Amino acid sequence: MEAPSTHHSSLVTHHSEILLIHMGGLGDVCLSESTFLSLRDGLSEPPFALGNRRFLDLFPAYFSGVGSIEGRQWLPLFSGTDQTIRRRRIILIGKDRDGTFRERLARLSREPVLFIDMYPDREPVPVEEYQLGQLAAYGIKATQKVVETKESGRIVFYPEKEYGKRKWPVESFIDLYCIVQSHGRETILLEPLDLDLPVREKVRIVELSNLASFLGEGGAFVSNDSGIAHLAGVCGMRTITLFHDEDPRIWRPRGPSIPVIWRDAPLTVQRLAEIIKEAYAILQE
Repeated sequence: MEAPSTHHSSLVTHHSEILLIHMGGLGDVCLSESTFLSLRDGLSEPPFALGNRRFLDLFPAYFSGVGSIEGRQWLPLFSGTDQTIRRRRIILIGKDRDGTFRERLARLSREPVLFIDMYPDREPVPVEEYQLGQLAAYGIKATQKVVETKESGRIVFYPEKEYGKRKWPVESFIDLYCIVQSHGRETILLEPLDLDLPVREKVRIVELSNLASFLGEGGAFVSNDSGIAHLAGVCGMRTITLFHDEDPRIWRPRGPSIPVIWRDAPLTVQRLAEIIKEAYAILQE
């Protein structure tokens, strides 16, 4: 395989005089799609996007190019000292509660920094709606990207380990998968990269772009509140998402979404199987 050209990489960073910085994870990026669309259409040119490149690369239509914020050439953004990366305008989508980062970016932006607070801290407003509501202050028309639902008879189950947020147990997901499969439904158990599930028939996808293609085949997606759930939503799947620590009024995936809150009472496998059965019957009408 031919080594990537460092000269080309340098040129890519200058695709636009507008620089968009997104400081979020996979779910945050998915929830910002309508913001990306509105900015692309409302500005003089598409911005160059900077953040987690693997996530931003899923939405190439909205940017002139994409770069990794971990690249060495972007370190001066955090000090605001290197004028060689100065832009006509810098957009920040993130959490910057004390404004320190915006002050540094202002030294590198000839026009005022356009700041979009990523998610609400108190009011129970969906992230997408919350971000779009901030655009009017900058004279930009808010345009919602409609998710095209991909109809399919399959149901995909995605268990996860606990990392910070409480998750419904992996063993319960496997039991649920077996129950739904026994009812004659087309079922798929999607295996995370950090798990080795004790199930013979399972699907494991390493590349994020390949995972997006897989999810784009449609159907229903059952999982904990996670970045992959948000990706399934924007790819057109109907999501059934389990919430424990977060508020689904803010964090539910885009598209047709059924939130299941289980923090106030235990969620049994049998109960969730019933929820899926009832929901899936409705979804098939």
